[in-house]
Amino acid sequence: MQLCKNAMKRKFMKKTITTTLSLCALLGGAAIAQPPLSPGEHDKADIAKSFTKGAYSPYAGRNFATEVYWGDTHLHTAASGDAFGFGNKLNDEEAYRLARGQEITSAGGLRVKLSRPLDFLVVADHAEAFGAMIEVYYGNPALMANPKSKRWNAMLKEGGETSFKAVMEMIESVSDKSIPPEMLDKKLFKSVWEKHTATADEYNDPGAFTAFQGYEWTSHPGGNNLHRVVIFRDDANQVNQIFPFSAFDSENPEDLWDWMKAYEDKTGGTVLAIPHNGNLSSGTMFDVETFKGQPLTKGYAENRMRWEPLVEATQIKGDGETHALLSPNDEFADYETWDKGNLDLSVMKEDSMLAGEYARSGLKRGLEFGNKLGANPFKFGMIGSTDSHTGLATASEENFFGKHSGKEPTPDRWDHPIFDFNGVKIMGWQQAASGYAGVWARENTREAIFDAMQRKETYATTGSRMMVRFFGGWDFTAEDANSRLPADAGYSKGVPMGGDLSNAPAGKSPNFLVAALKDPIGGNLDRIQVVKGWLGADGKAQEKVYDVVWSDDRKRDAEGKVPAVGNTVTVNAEAVTWTNTIGEPELITVWTDPDFDPKQSAFYYARVMEIPTPRWTAYDALRFGVKMDPKVPMTTQERAYTSPIWYTP
Repeated sequence: MQLCKNAMKRKFMKKTITTTLSLCALLGGAAIAQPPLSPGEHDKADIAKSFTKGAYSPYAGRNFATEVYWGDTHLHTAASGDAFGFGNKLNDEEAYRLARGQEITSAGGLRVKLSRPLDFLVVADHAEAFGAMIEVYYGNPALMANPKSKRWNAMLKEGGETSFKAVMEMIESVSDKSIPPEMLDKKLFKSVWEKHTATADEYNDPGAFTAFQGYEWTSHPGGNNLHRVVIFRDDANQVNQIFPFSAFDSENPEDLWDWMKAYEDKTGGTVLAIPHNGNLSSGTMFDVETFKGQPLTKGYAENRMRWEPLVEATQIKGDGETHALLSPNDEFADYETWDKGNLDLSVMKEDSMLAGEYARSGLKRGLEFGNKLGANPFKFGMIGSTDSHTGLATASEENFFGKHSGKEPTPDRWDHPIFDFNGVKIMGWQQAASGYAGVWARENTREAIFDAMQRKETYATTGSRMMVRFFGGWDFTAEDANSRLPADAGYSKGVPMGGDLSNAPAGKSPNFLVAALKDPIGGNLDRIQVVKGWLGADGKAQEKVYDVVWSDDRKRDAEGKVPAVGNTVTVNAEAVTWTNTIGEPELITVWTDPDFDPKQSAFYYARVMEIPTPRWTAYDALRFGVKMDPKVPMTTQERAYTSPIWYTP
């Protein structure tokens, strides 16, 4: 496995190649030849027993996911009206080329390339007026008959602030459904949609790169972000049998689910939806009532579980794992927080909204509804993605091209607002260089990666490509963390991330085999934590964060907290760098829940923390020679969030 090979090539502090090989085996990359064992290292009876099973190779006959594949499920090109209006002229073909490792030119004229290719990509342009803004710009005669479209054409051609005003008018017209009807013409839609699906099929290369068919359903009633990315398992022949369901059809997620079912019934295909991170939804992403204000029902819960197995937990518009007010005892909760208002800042944030916006509180609400309804509406796994509108899936701090083409690297992008509505601003420096989706699958194909997403064997990162495994069971032992093939123990003794445990054996608590390997070109690891949510005796969900393994032989303090790992980041006019002299290249342990009550429903997920490394703002300060306001952060701690494992009595 290439990532494990790369890891071996680096000179890691404090760890030997033997240890790295052990974790690579755990993470599924045990294709590296092992040194022969001396005769005394095996019990002869054990060797004989292995031969009687009809195989010698420990990898023969494996039927579980052995590779982690990296991708972005949320990328916009010029076919999205807002992206085009902000200056993006890149199409989906150029987006695929960059994701596959080629060097291209950005809309702003800068050469750009990823540090390493991605394994899969979803070009998820907005269904609403799909591709129509391009036609407005180029003066399609059928659209120029409408005075509004003709005026936008002139404004876009003028460029600058005038072009920006045209974009904002277009966005508002989508929201209030006053967009020129010519821009929604089905003949126009069909032509651009079928070009989009043909390009995805062209760039899909089974075994090497997966280009999914997909788009974004852009519901934002009252400015509240309820957007979903819709992803198909299928090729263009099936997907072209339908028109994408848009917010013009309905802003109600339940209607989207009905359309998804109709698609599967008509085509025999398969589809899922991924809600965006909910931090701009005014508390409605994980709401306690339906879109129409009705109480949640078991049927609603079952439908949501069926059609929305994953949630985007981190992206450019802030991190969505948890909020400091929701998790006051979590020292890492306040990370890349956006909490001023909803998507267009027409509704200002109130503390009461937060519980309906963040993934951890959504999972907790899911436990409460599961207990009440007999089905959990918020039983989701986690991924990260960019929501970049540049056509560039860049989530690395040193290679961050911003939210949209107007925020590509310039000396002053940090000091200009990315959103400026109703007298409230979100500044450029507040953009988060985030995130990516890690998916454990058997092979790099649409079918294998889609199936892994459906079973929630996924995790989110904020841009790092650290490798993470998380298994839950009842019988893991410390030896499983020391084995050359601990992944075999993970699957044979338990369930992977996204799985379920139930009916606790008498006298046993669940235990978890968790491991992480650093990004080969990233920072060392600080710690692994397990986040637990459970139902108390009063039926209310509670939470706790456990440090389960950490670096550098640190000891817990008097309050039981693990001290900070330290900070080696240097940011000055000459250099932006850090050293991996703190932290560890790998961490692995078996952890048993010390507070388990077999009568209480619970979920567990792993959060993996890197040591501090430079943030994208630090790289901008160096490259452009600018001095930023002291409030602008110069460091970050990249992290990963696995999909949970649920326990149900």
